[in-house]
Formats: sequence, C-alpha cells, structure tokens
Amino acid sequence: MKWNLRLVAAQRGIWKATELQRQLAEHGLVISAGKMSGLWSKTPASLKLDDLEIICSVLGCNVGDLLVPEPRKVVVRGGSAAGGAE
Repeated sequence: MKWNLRLVAAQRGIWKATELQRQLAEHGLVISAGKMSGLWSKTPASLKLDDLEIICSVLGCNVGDLLVPEPRKVVVRGGSAAGGAE
C-alpha cells in the first residue's frame, strides 16, 4: 500500500505535520510528536481504524485517498498463488 497522507494534507492546505497534529487533537486524536512524524514521513506498519477514521474526517477524504493499493508489490506467501489446485 502507498500511504498518501502528505499529499492529501497538502491538497487541503496543510503543509506541516504539526498543523495536522493540532487539527487531529481538536477532533480527539492526540498523537505524540514522534508518532506524528512517522505518519507524516513514512507508511505506518499499523494504524487503528478509529484513528484512520478521524484522520479522514479531519482531511475530508476517504480511506482510498490515503491508502492506495500497489498490486505489483504484493508478495504471495507460502510458495504458491491462491486460486486452486492444478
């Protein structure tokens, strides 16, 4: 998945992580400076759905705006592709 937080924020006139952090706090999502920096600069390994919902609400976007599938990067685990036996 590609994480587009900075792009979506910029499209809404939010250019700094601290500004988004402040707006999220106003909506009940208090994020530490370290965690906010991680969300801003790289794809998070995990994210609570409630937090994602607040981020989308603050930015006025949908989950699909923030998380964009990258099918070419999907790795099939277990050595065989799903879909049936040969």
